[in-house]
Amino acid sequence: MFSIGEFSRICQVSIKTLRYYDKIGLMEPERVDRFTGYRYYSQAQMEKMLLIQRMKRYGFSLEEIREVLMCSEKRVLFSKLLQQRERLKQQQRETSVIISELSAHLDNFERTGDIMGYQKGYEIQVKEDTDKAVLSSRQNMGVEEFGKYYGSIYERLPKTGATPDGIVGAVYHDEEFCAECSDIELIVGIREKEKADRILKGGLCAVTIHRGTYSSLPDAYGAIVSWMENSGYVMAAPPYEIYLKNQFDGLPPEKWETEIYFPIKKK
Repeated sequence: MFSIGEFSRICQVSIKTLRYYDKIGLMEPERVDRFTGYRYYSQAQMEKMLLIQRMKRYGFSLEEIREVLMCSEKRVLFSKLLQQRERLKQQQRETSVIISELSAHLDNFERTGDIMGYQKGYEIQVKEDTDKAVLSSRQNMGVEEFGKYYGSIYERLPKTGATPDGIVGAVYHDEEFCAECSDIELIVGIREKEKADRILKGGLCAVTIHRGTYSSLPDAYGAIVSWMENSGYVMAAPPYEIYLKNQFDGLPPEKWETEIYFPIKKK
């Protein structure tokens, strides 16, 4: 048996943490002296503690670790580890994109001396956009759900006999954006107007092209809004974006291109 101090030193976990794990029932001492209150741990618990520490390094929450410790099915345990590996890989990809953005920001800052200089590289054009015949899917959704709802649109294409024209985009109907749940309409352009769910009306638009990840799209939106304010325009209809180049073209995130449209009218 090991005292709590010995156990702490061997497993390299603080006594405070061991007491907390005891409190939440994650790992209780093997024995507690009823006279002194001293906690003692066994050799088997050392192996358990080392597993807990490893699972924490893998990014599991304490509640998830509790579920793992309570599970005896190898298939389920293996599946949980696989899922966590995929989550970590996704985090790694996202971190790589953020590092790339930060590097570009640093280059711009070094060149211009303006920490917000990266926001000023957008060219805003005013153009008369044409009407677009689209199949669409509109509901409250999070940006992580785009793939699912685009999938439902593409499943409808052969059923309707419609021919896609290459336009893929999203219309943002909410006044307030929320990444987890917003009123968003996903659109896929088609050639046959009579088979469309609706016609996305064209008209006078302020337009810019954003190059890079979708997470940095707010920079482009902010650039258009600032231009509108300075140029005497207001928004006439919900803004929308058209995805020109993306991962499905085999391109890295820094090569993606998104065209952003703000329907406008004079104040």
